[in-house]
This record gives sequence, C-alpha cells and structure tokens, in this order.
Amino acid sequence: MSYFSEETSVQAVLDRLSDDVDSRFREIVTSFIKHLHGFVKDVEPTMAEWGQAIKYLTAMGQICDDKRQEWVLFSDTTGVSMLVDAINHRRPDGATENTVLGPFHVGGAPERALGDSICLDGKGAPCVVSGRVTDEDGNPIAGAKLDVWQTNDDGFYDVQQPGEQPDMNMRGLFTADEDGSYNYVTVKPLPYSIPTDGPVGRFLDGMGRHAMRPAHIHYIVSAPGYETLVTHIFVTGDPYIESDAVFGVKESLIVDFEEVDGGHRARFDVKLKKLD
Repeated sequence: MSYFSEETSVQAVLDRLSDDVDSRFREIVTSFIKHLHGFVKDVEPTMAEWGQAIKYLTAMGQICDDKRQEWVLFSDTTGVSMLVDAINHRRPDGATENTVLGPFHVGGAPERALGDSICLDGKGAPCVVSGRVTDEDGNPIAGAKLDVWQTNDDGFYDVQQPGEQPDMNMRGLFTADEDGSYNYVTVKPLPYSIPTDGPVGRFLDGMGRHAMRPAHIHYIVSAPGYETLVTHIFVTGDPYIESDAVFGVKESLIVDFEEVDGGHRARFDVKLKKLD
C-alpha cells in the first residue's frame, strides 16, 4: 500500500488496479498514468493553469457532434494520428503509402459507375482522375473498391455546408474493372483551412501555426485478401505541401495534375498489401 505523495503518486494510483483487469488494459493504463504524472511533474502547472486545461478538454467534447469530431482534429494537428497510423500500417517497399483518415469521411457514399462525376454542384473545371489497383507485384485486383471524397471548388466538404451543398457532393464509391483500372471525374482540389473556431484553432494560434491543408483527394481502397488502404493524393506544387497542418503529406503521394482542354487530369496507381 502506497499513500499518496508527490514522490509516490504513480504507484499510489497503480496500486488501485485490480488484479483481474485485462492485461492489455493494464499495460495501457500503467503507461498512461506514468506519462501523465511525469508530464505534470515536469511542467508543474499552477492550480489556475490546470483549471484552464480542464476547461479546454471540456470544450473539446462540447463542440463534437455527429458532423464534427474535434478530438480527431486535435489528434491530427498534434501528429498523433499520423504516428498511430504509421505504427499500425508499416508497409513493404512497393505498397502504396497510407496517411490519415481525417474527420470528414462519411460512410455510405453512393456507388457510381466508372467515368461518373462526383461533382454535384457544378462548380470548378472538370478533372479526370484515373489509375490501376494492383498487388505489390503489379497483378491487377479486379473489383477493388475505391471510396473517394474531397472538398468542393469553394474549399468545403459537404458536411461543412449542409443545405448549401448537395448531400454526398464530391463523394463516390467506384469499382475497379477486370484490369484493376478505375477513372472518375471531379474538380482539381484546393488547399483549405481546417476548422479554427474551436479549441483546436486556439491551440494552433498558441503555437503560432497556420491551419491550412494542401490540396488533396481522399481515398479508401479495399479488396478481399488485402489490407485496406487509407490515403490521399496531393497536388504537386501546392504551397502547403511542406507544412500540412495535420502532417499527412508523404512524397510518394504527391501527384501531377496536368492542364488539358480547360480542365485537368491526374493519375494515381494503387498497390495494395496482401494480408498475412
């Protein structure tokens, strides 16, 4: 039994763990308590500062709803989302690299035929995106599913502008053909600011950081027998490529968007990792 003191704080809390708790839970909680108490002992917050921290965490939860997840945004902007993603998706050479999901994915995107447009509001010059889905050896994966989404030509996701954008604008689910090929029509994406009207915005201001994400299109690519890939493609030459607010850029995911006939075209080939 350890009575609580500044010196014994960690052990005093860990002594309260029951002997029959799940072993993984015990491992996680033990590390969490050690690091949390270590942080407090390192910075030695005043009572007022700790009170502000509690208010900040409370505000994080209060701004969340079914359309907005501020905790995901916080995880993204602190680099934690990318770190967890990297640890869980270590890929062999040749497999397409992953990046963060982001807070604006919506399940149930409409299935569209190859060649269809995901742009429902008619804004922006058309952009054709095409490519192939293969395994690590280049063999085509027929029937692979590609869930794609992005902002519209004003730089907003449909869920950020309910009633202004059509539902499921700039979203679509495509099925690769027998050769693993796919193509669809969209508009060239634009850089945009993540939401800054909540606690995450104040956090970025305090760090002297901007809130911009470089232009990108989101992908989730899946097929039976393969690890599902969550990734983006980024636009070559975007001014925020090297300072993405959520640290999501990887060099292999930067793609040329060529100007053609009043619009653009881009190619993104995907190589999926086989499940063990």
